[in-house]
Amino acid sequence: MGSRVVNAIRRQLQPVTFKRHLQNLLMGVFLLALFCIGFRLWPHPPLSQGLPLSTAYYDRHDSLLRFSLANDDRYRLWTKLEDISPLVVEGIQLHEDRWFNYHPGFNPYSLIRGFWVSYISGGRQQGGSTLTMQLARMHWQLNTKTPQGKLVQIIRAIQLELSYSKRDILEAYLNYAPYGRNIESIGAASLIYFDKQPKDLTLPEALTLAVLPQSPSYRIDANTGIVGEALTKARNQLYQRWQVEHPADNRMSALFQLPLSLRQPEKLPFVAPHFVEQIQQNKQRRAINSQSVTTTLDSNLQLLVEKQVNAFIERNQNKGIHNSAVLLVDTRDMGIRAMVGSADYHNRKIQGQVNGTNAKRSPGSTLKPFIYALGLEQGILHPMTILKDVPSSFGAYAPENFDRRFLGPISATDALNYSRNIPAVYISSRLKQPNLYQFLQLAGISNLASEKHYGLSLILGGGEITAQELARLYSMLANRGELKPLRLEQSTPTNSSVRLLSNEASFITLDMLSQHRRPGDTLAQQPTSLPVYWKTGTSWGFRDAWSAGIFGPYVLIVWQGNFDGKGNNAFIGADAAAPLFFNIIDSIQADYPALKEPGRGMPPNIKQVEICLASGDLPTPWCQRKGKTWFIPGKSPIKVDTVYRPVIIDKASGQVACPPYRDEDVTTEIFEFWPSDLANVFAQAGLPKRTPPSSAHCKISGVITTGQAPRITSPLRNTTYTLRNVKQRNDPIVFSAITDADTKVIYWFVDDIYLGNTASKRTIEWRPVTSGRYRVRAIDDRGRADSRTLNVELIN
Repeated sequence: MGSRVVNAIRRQLQPVTFKRHLQNLLMGVFLLALFCIGFRLWPHPPLSQGLPLSTAYYDRHDSLLRFSLANDDRYRLWTKLEDISPLVVEGIQLHEDRWFNYHPGFNPYSLIRGFWVSYISGGRQQGGSTLTMQLARMHWQLNTKTPQGKLVQIIRAIQLELSYSKRDILEAYLNYAPYGRNIESIGAASLIYFDKQPKDLTLPEALTLAVLPQSPSYRIDANTGIVGEALTKARNQLYQRWQVEHPADNRMSALFQLPLSLRQPEKLPFVAPHFVEQIQQNKQRRAINSQSVTTTLDSNLQLLVEKQVNAFIERNQNKGIHNSAVLLVDTRDMGIRAMVGSADYHNRKIQGQVNGTNAKRSPGSTLKPFIYALGLEQGILHPMTILKDVPSSFGAYAPENFDRRFLGPISATDALNYSRNIPAVYISSRLKQPNLYQFLQLAGISNLASEKHYGLSLILGGGEITAQELARLYSMLANRGELKPLRLEQSTPTNSSVRLLSNEASFITLDMLSQHRRPGDTLAQQPTSLPVYWKTGTSWGFRDAWSAGIFGPYVLIVWQGNFDGKGNNAFIGADAAAPLFFNIIDSIQADYPALKEPGRGMPPNIKQVEICLASGDLPTPWCQRKGKTWFIPGKSPIKVDTVYRPVIIDKASGQVACPPYRDEDVTTEIFEFWPSDLANVFAQAGLPKRTPPSSAHCKISGVITTGQAPRITSPLRNTTYTLRNVKQRNDPIVFSAITDADTKVIYWFVDDIYLGNTASKRTIEWRPVTSGRYRVRAIDDRGRADSRTLNVELIN
């Protein structure tokens, strides 16, 4: 009776117990799932965090320049799984871990098999590790050669599976895996061995890299890069298994019979080392880490420039020329296309690892174009203004020319291109704001001493500048007065600029430089068809020789000297730097025959006027030689020529005829009236000028002043002209004058600013821009003048 009751109770409790166990089991599964989900959702650092990475530097056409080591002296790049060829992904899984997508981080069958072979059957030790376990070993640097270490590896693998997706684990494995030598990651291996991105690998290359992590250290000949027999056999065995999965790839069997060579790290490109190191230094200062940098460099132009530098140094070593620095900049985007910091990066005798393009050196006369540009800008001169190249003192400063000679009167264009010091210092002394020192400060020239330290010697190379700073200045001329920073990386913005010169002044300065004749000892069979705007420079003591200029879209800077500052009589800009400068230009044009100058166009606010060449002033009927010059209305200085003047000579005495006289007793002769300092230079040069006769004995000069001067008829005297604002209505004031019968041309001036010229019976219009009091002058071609003042009131 009691046993039946107990059995009945048991039968009643069994369903309850089973139900309770099932509930407990389901609750356990739920809690485990909740734990796994919570563990997965809990923020985990990316597997790439803290992993030192290399940097690959590419030129603007994606050609590799250099592949630098990571901080732990490994070649390593992190590549996203989407950027890796599916051939590599499938090949690595087929070779290493076919069940990767299904196991929880470890494969029990593989582990048991590996344990049996390694510790029981006495075979070669096998690990039986999955891709996840291998990643755990590499990520946490585990020792897995002992059972205890293997257990830790399994636990860590499970941790990875709980923390990251299969995609993340596979991506991390491919970026941690060793590929021989000090090469890690599929990205680094693909780039070093095949010069490719992982997404571009072919099937033979992909399967080679798939088997390489198993034994990367001895399957490649480190000297030749030829794949060894073991690696070839492992790859071909993998290909056989691949064919089972992909029968269509049987047609590629012939490719697997070809010998395979892997480029070794020693054969990696090492192009433009100074350029790459400057980028590295910039990134270190800004604490920027990037594993891929696309630069502005052009490998072809870089190698071309290096070839010309090496050839030039070899030809001129007997002159003591052993070093050079060259910079080539594309003015269209300010990208550096070529940089040669020294003639030989590996030559310790010339301190080859110093970047000469960043070294402060005396610029010699290479800054003179900017003195003339500022003079044009400030209305001190125009291209044919006659300057004095005569012994001169500027306060306590008495500069000399390089050749210690003086040329007398010389046009501004010739003074610039012949690099005459006296005219340059004269222009510099007349500059207001900005003067040259202030201009260089605005241009960002670094480490300048005080302005008093240099004085007027700054224009002759008294300061110091780098080739890169000089390139920015010449690029400013090419970009018509807009100063822009140099760019080393393609990612650098191109829209940063500041205007330091007007379009007109930049255009005229370039036109003046284009008339500089090239040296005759360059290698070109025929001169380049491109205009070249260039200037040379030689520093004091023959320490630096420069040639700087613009051709086509490029600015080219060439420097020669010694980094230790030792002088050499061969370091003369025109004799040493200029030949290399033009050899580079000629070789670039030979390689790029379609190279053209960017279409910059002529500034609209610029004119050409006729001048008398002897004075650079407006011609009179007695001018012997005439020419043309560029003229900026409202800025360029201009007046009527006074060098050539007619003098009435008495036929009997040969002296100046004193009025009154009879026409049949006199003759008219034209004399040149030169200042005494210029007359002395002519005499010293063996070219004395005929001295004009004295008219001191006459109460009235014998210089022709007969005839009527122009008589201004408009504007009216003592009149206020009230005009509509020119922004609303472009109202002009008409200028006119009555002239004598012998007058052909009238030159009009407003406050000594040249307005233009007209035929004697024509009018000219003037549009004032501000209210005020103005002085109007009319000068005819015989030097006779009339003037008057007028008031202008502009109203809205």
